[in-house]
Amino acid sequence: MTSKQTPINSGFDGATTATQALAGKDLHGMTAIVTGGYSGIGLEAVRVLAGAGAQVIVPARDALKAERNLRGIRGVELASLDLFDAASIDRFAQDFLASGRALHLLINSAGIMATPLQRNANGLEAQFATNHLGHFQLTARLWPALCKTSGARVVTVSSLGHRLSPLHFEDPQFERRAYDKWLAYGQSKTANALFAVALDQRGRACDVRAFSVHPGEILTDLLRYLDKDDLAFVGALDEHGNIRPASHYKNPEQGAATMVWCGVSPQLEGLGGLYCEDCDVAAPAHDERGRNGVYPWAVDLEHAERLWALSERLCGVTL
Repeated sequence: MTSKQTPINSGFDGATTATQALAGKDLHGMTAIVTGGYSGIGLEAVRVLAGAGAQVIVPARDALKAERNLRGIRGVELASLDLFDAASIDRFAQDFLASGRALHLLINSAGIMATPLQRNANGLEAQFATNHLGHFQLTARLWPALCKTSGARVVTVSSLGHRLSPLHFEDPQFERRAYDKWLAYGQSKTANALFAVALDQRGRACDVRAFSVHPGEILTDLLRYLDKDDLAFVGALDEHGNIRPASHYKNPEQGAATMVWCGVSPQLEGLGGLYCEDCDVAAPAHDERGRNGVYPWAVDLEHAERLWALSERLCGVTL
């Protein structure tokens, strides 16, 4: 049985910050891993979790940037990880498991958006490989540590961008169709949401629950690949062709709130496999013009199971 995509009236909203979402919770004794935890909303999540007492491991592809951005934050460990490289994922996970620690929270926040066509050593398209398959493999490898503790959670950052495309199961790697960077991004974000659905089904037996998150619209480093046409496509420009003012967007503190809330809030006990936004469970989306809610194709259990089987085959890993 899956949990229902029905808001729980959490009392929070889109203006809630990550600190407010913690609601004063003491996280001493908790170990968390946050991919992408050295920039944007991932960095804010790390700052808040560590500030509440958690020990936070930040795996980084760019060690110098990570050291610079995380300097001065106590309770943070840096490690090497490239989600585009299967061997790097295995090394990171093996090192963590060798430490013998239980893992209470895994936040899969790292990602890329609307990149030119790239493929990894196994021929996998970069956005699908990085945003979904890398996190799938990482979670599977870390599974023994997640199952060591009661009530562990896995939070994966999806996006409003899931609306751009369902999973194209017949050609997910753009081997037979023309590459479209936005369709590729959209299906990777749909995959993030479907991953939470299927993972939650498997995690219940050892009390591991999974959620996906739309953090909101935020100005972050994800925009680095976008030209003016792209910015117009995502609604970042006003009627005069200028980037909308900062007040139009969530700030990083607000953008990190939902993934922190999903990671630690007692309001979600007994729930899982849900797509969340604005520190609440999202409602199903019925209006293409709206900016809230989740499309059915991103929370469909049959699609989630089909993606799980595909991911196992492409990564060569299982739980």
